[in-house]
Amino acid sequence: MSQPVALITGCSSGIGQALAHICLDEGYAVFAAARNPATLAPLTSRGATAVTLDVNDAAQIAACRERLHSEAGRLDLLVNNAGYGAMGPILDADHETLLRQFDTNVFAPVQLVRATADLLRDSRGLIVNIGSVSGVTTTPFSGVYCASKAALHALSEAMRMELAPFGIEVLTVQPGAIASDFGNNATAAITLAEGSWFKPWERAVQARANASQKASSTSAREFAVELMGYIKNPLRPETAVIGSGSRNMLRLKRWLPASVREAQMRKRFKLDRNPS
Repeated sequence: MSQPVALITGCSSGIGQALAHICLDEGYAVFAAARNPATLAPLTSRGATAVTLDVNDAAQIAACRERLHSEAGRLDLLVNNAGYGAMGPILDADHETLLRQFDTNVFAPVQLVRATADLLRDSRGLIVNIGSVSGVTTTPFSGVYCASKAALHALSEAMRMELAPFGIEVLTVQPGAIASDFGNNATAAITLAEGSWFKPWERAVQARANASQKASSTSAREFAVELMGYIKNPLRPETAVIGSGSRNMLRLKRWLPASVREAQMRKRFKLDRNPS
């Protein structure tokens, strides 16, 4: 196959589906991956190849790699977009929650890179890891999610240095508030234990889960268009910060003293007073 090939995970909706559409517009042969292939109909109707892929399933990752090898023979762009957002207090995050969060947001991208590295090397391809501004500026009730994105950022930096001799480039993306299904999914993934100390703050936990879904959120298509600009630019930065509020969140981390920043966060999430 002579045209460039893209593999994008998490294409059922939101960022993944929007970026797949933009890649099709740009002439890529798109392998669109999702756990439920029925959600990929808007993409397959335009010529994308549907890939059934749960990024935590090693057998499905291997099968995806073999399809890329046999049907395309190359890979120019790998976008690790599939993600999971566990919300809730750290004290209520059980072992299973921690594992699922890191399996999806940290370990799965590494396994996909390992599985497709030879194809990326042959094409001198690009890896795009979708992190989050939450991986830089931590907020209450999202500590597990924030930690997973911080870990992904660190792995991306290491990949960038280690893969450079082989012609593979790595772009880390730190989205801000992007309109998607993240709020609904994160709300469904809230962990608040029976008898939790944080029951009085339950509404604040719900608010954190939906914090990125508001009227001012950047649309998934706008996000995808801006990201494609970085992908096409050979002089791209190491990190792309895209979306509503993203730069403000980073400024909070960079310029405000920790004591002031954390006091603001406690006030925002009603943690400035003990309800007991």
